[in-house]
Amino acid sequence: MKQLARRIGRSLAFVLPLVLVTTGTLAVARVSWAPSANADVQSLTAAAAPPAAAQGDSTAPQDALRARLLRELTTRNPGVALDDLESTMDRQPSLRQFCSSIARDLGQAAVRKYHGNVQKALTYARPVCDASFAAGSLSPTA
Repeated sequence: MKQLARRIGRSLAFVLPLVLVTTGTLAVARVSWAPSANADVQSLTAAAAPPAAAQGDSTAPQDALRARLLRELTTRNPGVALDDLESTMDRQPSLRQFCSSIARDLGQAAVRKYHGNVQKALTYARPVCDASFAAGSLSPTA
């Protein structure tokens, strides 16, 4: 009985990696790595069009996010706005490059909301976007 179990174990130890490698290779081979011709045409037409003016939308996504978070900060509190900023960065990584500037603007707005009370604004600080909220709260333009 022990030899039978050992033989089955050795067989599985040999066959299982082969099956995994084969199925992984087949799965990768089935993925369409090259974009379709239609996608190429769409990307070329998007690159040729002037930004925002051709689409009729004058608000960039980062500006819309900044405006929404500033409204949220004034109506609720800076902590809610920072939590929303963090979750938005997780959902839309393409906006990460604007995270620090938005967080800095939120820090400055928090100081204005609390009438120059930097300590009150800093109580809401979180490590979102490399602590830019705290930097904005402490900046002289706040």
